[in-house]
Order: sequence, then structure tokens, then C-alpha cells
Amino acid sequence: MTPGRVRSLIAISLLALVALTCGRAEEEGYTTPFGPGNGIVLPANGMPVNADKTLTPGKPDLRNRGGQPYGLQVRPKLAGINLPLDRGTPSNLAFVRGLPNLTFSAPTFVTHAPDGTDRLFVLEQGGRIMVVPNDDQATSAKVFLDIRAQVWSGGEHGLLGLAFDPDYATTGTFWIYYSVTSPHRSIVSRWQVDAKDPDKADATSEQVVLTQAQPYTNHNGGMIAFGPDKMLYIGFGDGGSGGDPQNNAQTTSVWLGKILRIDVRGQATYAVPKDNPFAGKTGWAPEIWALGLRNPWRFSFDRATGRLWAGDVGQNTWEEVDVIVKGGNYAWRIFEGTHNYNNPTNRQLSEFDGPVLDLNRTLARSITGGYVYRGGAIDTLRGHYVYGDYATGNVWALSYDDQKNVMLANTLVGTVSTISSFGETRDGELLVANYNAGQLYRVVRKGSQDPGGKIPAKLSGTGLFQDTAKLVPNTGLIAYDVNSPLWSDDAAKQRWIGVPDGTTIDFSEDGNWAFPVGTILVKHFEIDTGGASLTRLETRVLIHETNGWAGYTYVWNAAQTDADLALDGGTTALKVKDPTAPGGFRNQTWTFPDSASCMQCHTSAAGFVLGVRTSQVHRTYPYPLMDDDQLRSWNNIGLFTSSLDEKRIHTMPQLVDPRGPYGNLEQKARSYLEGNCAQCHRPGGPTPNDMDLRASTPILEAGLLDVAPTSGDLGLTTPRRVLPGKKESSVLWERMRRLDQHRMPPLGSSVVDQPGVVLVGQWIDGL
Repeated sequence: MTPGRVRSLIAISLLALVALTCGRAEEEGYTTPFGPGNGIVLPANGMPVNADKTLTPGKPDLRNRGGQPYGLQVRPKLAGINLPLDRGTPSNLAFVRGLPNLTFSAPTFVTHAPDGTDRLFVLEQGGRIMVVPNDDQATSAKVFLDIRAQVWSGGEHGLLGLAFDPDYATTGTFWIYYSVTSPHRSIVSRWQVDAKDPDKADATSEQVVLTQAQPYTNHNGGMIAFGPDKMLYIGFGDGGSGGDPQNNAQTTSVWLGKILRIDVRGQATYAVPKDNPFAGKTGWAPEIWALGLRNPWRFSFDRATGRLWAGDVGQNTWEEVDVIVKGGNYAWRIFEGTHNYNNPTNRQLSEFDGPVLDLNRTLARSITGGYVYRGGAIDTLRGHYVYGDYATGNVWALSYDDQKNVMLANTLVGTVSTISSFGETRDGELLVANYNAGQLYRVVRKGSQDPGGKIPAKLSGTGLFQDTAKLVPNTGLIAYDVNSPLWSDDAAKQRWIGVPDGTTIDFSEDGNWAFPVGTILVKHFEIDTGGASLTRLETRVLIHETNGWAGYTYVWNAAQTDADLALDGGTTALKVKDPTAPGGFRNQTWTFPDSASCMQCHTSAAGFVLGVRTSQVHRTYPYPLMDDDQLRSWNNIGLFTSSLDEKRIHTMPQLVDPRGPYGNLEQKARSYLEGNCAQCHRPGGPTPNDMDLRASTPILEAGLLDVAPTSGDLGLTTPRRVLPGKKESSVLWERMRRLDQHRMPPLGSSVVDQPGVVLVGQWIDGL
């Protein structure tokens, strides 16, 4: 990029930032946003009004409104809602905060030492190992080892693995796995505990065991563990960006895409066990135990059976759970799960060791392997393999027939945000590490055997609407709209929020808002199928339950009088009015998300709630009393824990409508990307790269311009995430206009947003 272009981009970024964070004018502390929503604005009764109902910038509209100074005068009471906040789980599990007085920095792993002491060791990605008693009354942790000065941390690299010698009580030896740079490589090294202090490692004792060069910053693996045979097992990812472009997972002479097995006890470095499956075989790295893996981030040995379980991260569509056997080939990159991925010679899945289970990306997006539960506290869980998903937070308990080697059931048991690792205590009780929050959770049995409340099977049974057939909302729900809506295949949307009486929202001007338990968000979808009125498709409900956020979908019946709960989601075929299509109609598929899919977009990094944040709701809404800024009206009725300074509202962050009359090309494109992409592409988000698509992030700090893609180049010439001046070489733009497995956003859409593609393409070409 030329210096002149860089200067131009800096100027554009500064101008855009000013425009995105300021209103248009001020009069008596009041202002309007950039304009109305995406063609339709919806008042409290849910009936559409014309989109040209706008305000003169900076001046309240009191026309025929009785002189009322606010759109909302009194906070409505939320009553009559029939949505349980504690649903229970099939195995009656709960996730409670462990070590509640302690917070760790980006924890990547938690384990115990096999020395009889009841201590926990927590790895921090930056390069520290912390040690603390397994006691929830603990108020401090000690630094067991600090190698931050030599660890390269960030993304999928850092301090990633720890394994104690099976005879640690007498040897005091342990091994770690970490990343370094210049050049980028992964290191497994041996260490000793301090001879005088069991809570401290000898900082001078490191002996490097092996080193693996890493061609990319992702798919680095990181798990190390001793098996019941007292051999050290090491997991390496395929080291590839996108679909393993170097075919490492199937290349027998390299370690990448493999699980290794080596003998390190009593060795200066390591020896290759003679019974390794490929030892002495020409063309094979003798350390290989199993191959054909994409990124076995976490694996574990069953305490009772010795069976090796692994969670392997998928590519675009399928995540998988594997039982790893000696010499096993798990088929990546030929198959993704049980599905063809790159199979030009039409090989059969039966040639490989297939997964125990593969999960579609509607359920999971970044699998985190766990443990077979062998603790004593939860009888119903014993013998189940418990694992989770980093992106959705879903946690499952998988039951397995050890004799027939087949899965019996896979039960969703709860959610924990950004699961980087599971862990076992000395006694076999399970822990879960929340990477973003830096917290540990314990898996416990609920105090009550009551399985919890049930979600009503009909929308009419929820109490969300006074009259469901006429779509008249509960009087306690507040209608609202957003500045930059998510593309939803041309559907029109209506939105309501309900906040329980006596509770308030913790407001943040430029961050995530914090909502009280019991908060309800409702989003209703309709589409034009050529009838006298729009066709009702679904109504989605997002609830802040006792154990976190949960999403539900209600699908409208053919009579358009009520909607049915669809826990498993589904699809329907539609004929939608489209003046650009032959005959004026197009055929499309509409996808109803299941409960797990809801939480793939409603990420913990984005605070779970996407549309209700300052930059989105800071806009005009046509209330029955008067048009008013939503922030101003919500503040007036006391929705926020602390009252906002009304004179400052106009200075607060504000997106623009990408299809509206206000804002320049830069503002519209950045607002579009935030509304459609930033829920995942932000710091701490579930994506494997550092791209930040929030509109408030200066463009030169977004990890976007002239940066090589890390998840596939899609066959583009000179591929970059965004190549200034050339949309055809920009992976971001290319993903927007696809409908295959490379589509972004990846969920719930079967129609390309052509105006959005044009908008972002024009912006890229103008950079």
C-alpha cells in the first residue's frame, strides 16, 4: 500500500469515526440519528408506517402529539409472561462458578497434579501457570511458572498444554507445550518442580524435547497428555490455513495433523516406542500414533477404560468427536466428519476410522474435547463423555457402548461461554474454563430433581402477545428498531424488549449492555409472498435465563393464527415476490434456527444481545405520542441503572442505515459489516482470526486491509481479506456473494444480499 493511500485511509477513518459517533445536530440536548431503519419503521402496535416519517435533524417533532416531550412517558409493567427461567436439563446438570474469587488471563487449560494433593493448575495463554488449592474459598493463586518472555501469545498460539509425569509425586517432572515466533514453531519441553517449594517450578530446568515448525498461526494443536501406558501423547493440528492446503494431515512423513506417541520418561529428549504403529515403516514419521486430524485441540484418556477421546475442529460444516485408536486415520482432508470434502478419487469412508459423532455447524463451530466423567458426585453422568463447543457454548453428554463401540445418545446439557478447555480435579469432578471471562466453572448436579419448567409449545401460550392472531404485543413489551439490521433474506422484522419490573439495564456507551435475568427480546419475521399481507414466518425469543441466555423459535402455522415451538429448527420452501426474478417471484429456502444455532450468532464476546446496544438503538422511533430517540425515551422511563446525561446522548456512538439516505459510503459499509459480521469478528469472538469488523475500530487497526486470509483464499488472485481498490481480490467481499460452504455470514441465509454486496464492493474499490 502506498504512503499516500495510507494517509487517505487514515483521514477517511477519522472522518468516519466522527460521523459514526456523533449525531447530526443538537437543540435543547436532543437529536435524531442518521435516519429511519431499512425501509420500514414499526410502532408499538406492530403496524408498519411509511419510512419517510423522519425528524428535522436536531429538532423534536411535536406535531399533533399533544406537546409531549418524550416518546415514552411511563415504564410499562411486564406481567403475564409464561416463560420459565430455569428449564433444567436432561441429566439435571448445572454449571456453577468455581474459584469465584479468582479470575485468570485467557485460561487455555486446567488440570491437577497426580501427587495426592488437591490442587488445580491453570494455564494462561500469555505464558503463566497458576496453582491454587481446589477450594472455592481460595482468594489468591500462586505463579507456578512464568515464561511470558519467551511465549508468543495470541490467536491460536501461546502456552497451550501441560502434562505431569504419572509419578510426579516422586519425580517432580512435568512437560509443557507452547508457541514461539521468529520463526513460528511449537515447542514441547521438560521441567522440574522447585526442590524446596511444591508451588513453584524451577525456572532454570527447561529441556526442549521436540520442536515443530508451524506454517500458519492457526491449527497449532496444543494438547499433551500421558496415557495409561505412561507414554506422552501430543496433538498437532494440520498447520494449514483453510482446508489444509499442504495436505499435511494425510502426509505420512510429517507430524502436522497427527497425534504423536513418544517415550519421554527418563529420556533427555524422547525415544520412539517400538510398538508405535508406523515405527520402522518407510515413508512414515515413527512418532505418529494416529493421523487425518484437522486440529485435535483437546483430547483425554478415560480413567476407567484408557480409551482416548478427542474433539476435532471442523472446516466449514462439520465438527467431530473421535475415539482415537492405534494407527487410526480420521480422514481429514478427504472427509470432513462423514462428508466428502476433498475427495477427487472418490475414496470410501469405510477405508477410514470414522468419527463417533459429527455435528453440523448449526450446533457447533469449534469443538472442545472433554472427559469421560468418572467422578462420584453425579450418578446420572457417570460414564458419559462430556464435551463442548467454544463458539456456541453448548455442552453435551455423550453415552457410548464400550462393547459395541457405538454411540447411544448425545444430550445437550447446558452452556458455558467460550469453552477453551475442560479439566478434571483429583477426584474426577469436571471443570470448564471460560476463556473470555477468565473464569472456571464446576459441573454439578442441581439441588432439586425437578427437571425445570417447560417452554410453551405454542406462541400463544407464552403471554408475549395479548392477541397472537392479530400480533398485539403484551403491554409490558417495548417496541424498538435498529440502525443497521442483519440481512435476513429480504424479510421484514419487528422487535420488542421486555425488562422485568424492578430491574434495570447496565448501560455502556461503547460496549455490551448487561441485562437482568428475565429480560426477553422478541423478533418477528414476515416476507412478501404476493398476498394481501406479508406472510408470517417465525417469531424468535431470546431469554436471559438463570443459567444464561437461550434462544427459541416459533414457526407460524398456515392459517397465520399461531406459531409452534421448533426446538430442532427446520426449513421451508417459499415463493417470494421479487421484481428482478423471471415472473416476478423467486424460489428460496427459509431456515428456522434451532436453539443451539441461536447462540452461534448471539456470542458471549458480543454480550449475547446484538441489536440492543448504543450504536444500534440510538435512533428515531415513531412512538404513538411522538417520534423520539429511543435512548432518550428509554432513559426517561428508567430502563437504565444510572440515568444518562441527556445532553450527551447526541455524542454517543451511532451506526447508519446502509440502505438509508444518511451517511457516506464509508459509514454505510462499516455499519453494514458491524450489523452483519461483528458479532463474531471482534476481540474475543469465536472466529480463528484477529479481524475486527466493529465500525468504531479504526480501519487501519481492524486486521483487514492488505492482510492475507487465514481461512482459505477461495482461489482469488492476490487474495487479501480486503485488498484496497480491488474487490475481486478481497475474500471478505467474495464470501458475501457466495451461497456455498464459504458463505459469510454462514448461517440461516439462502439469498445473497445483492445491495449489500454492491455497497461493500464500491467501498473496497474506493479505498
